[in-house]
Amino acid sequence: MLGDQNHNLHLPNLAISNFRGIRSLKIGQLGRVTLLTGRNGVGKTTVLEAVRVYAARGQEHVFQELLVKREEFAKARDEDRDVIWVPDYTTLFYGRNAANDQSISIGLISGQDNLCVAVTDVNDLSDEQQTLLIRIAPEADKALKVVYRGAESLIPWSLVTPDVKNPQRVRFLSRRLRRTDEFVAPDMSDPINFSSLGPGLPSNDELADFWDSVALTSEESLMLKALRLTGVPINGVAVVGEGRRRFGLGGRRIVVKIEGQPERVPLRSLGDGVTRLFAASLALASNRRGFLLIDEVENGIHHSIQYKFWEMVMEAARKFDVQVIATTHSFDCVQAFAQAAVEDKAEGILVRLQKAGDDIRAVEYTEEELEIVSKHDIEVR
Repeated sequence: MLGDQNHNLHLPNLAISNFRGIRSLKIGQLGRVTLLTGRNGVGKTTVLEAVRVYAARGQEHVFQELLVKREEFAKARDEDRDVIWVPDYTTLFYGRNAANDQSISIGLISGQDNLCVAVTDVNDLSDEQQTLLIRIAPEADKALKVVYRGAESLIPWSLVTPDVKNPQRVRFLSRRLRRTDEFVAPDMSDPINFSSLGPGLPSNDELADFWDSVALTSEESLMLKALRLTGVPINGVAVVGEGRRRFGLGGRRIVVKIEGQPERVPLRSLGDGVTRLFAASLALASNRRGFLLIDEVENGIHHSIQYKFWEMVMEAARKFDVQVIATTHSFDCVQAFAQAAVEDKAEGILVRLQKAGDDIRAVEYTEEELEIVSKHDIEVR
């Protein structure tokens, strides 16, 4: 049964409280590959964000990425009284209520080794912490306290950044502090590898970075297998160009060799579906013993190859020991997932999220129910 096979998952189940739009959510069982369905706004993307925060052990760059992606900034004033934009950490808390007595919790339902994030006033810190915090961020009057397995770190609240006048150019200067005898600032212990994809396509730089980790290894065969799902006879992949893109030009990009064609062609010229399949296979191979989080997984992938896509994902997730959590709005995607999960013998779990008052309820589908879904076109979105 699935519970016996997936005992080694980082998150065999999941509990989230007071994070963004989720006051309370418990998912009793996650699989090697889990597909989340549910209506718009129910919290599917928020679950992926919560797992990102958990995997990174609350590292500040993840909070920064989440805030930038949703353009969640607050107005402040620099020392010249000019308006600037700073990260709005209140948006991380349920109801935007970042009170000192309301903490975020992400992890197992048992509560063991959960990651907790809370707000603390600078005056409530130790003298040593206050001294270091004032040196790094003298204008901060509070901080986010991140606790995991007894390790504690602090992120100064909303640093003033005088050189920033536009939210699209926000530069974060927060530093992590950890209470130790030496009062140094190491990273939080035991982060888990992860990658996030979707709902849009990854950049060329991201694809090239993924490729660097698998080039000239046995994993290249997985990339070609994924690309051929579309029916395009691709025989080879390479990265060309140097450095990062500037002003929309240059940088590294993926090119492919198609059977019967003398010239290489850009991967993106073959369409979003091919690029998305390539990105998913690369991310699976690049995150051994980690997470792959995919938002709106069906984007760009034609319904006729959805089953083959899930078959590839489940096979690669097992091979590379990756835990995959994805979201979808597509009935075709759900059907294909259900069919692949049944045939793959308990590697997949389908979970529907639905509102239950102010909380969110998770409905998990058993192997038998998935088989019924795959055969009888039952609506479970």
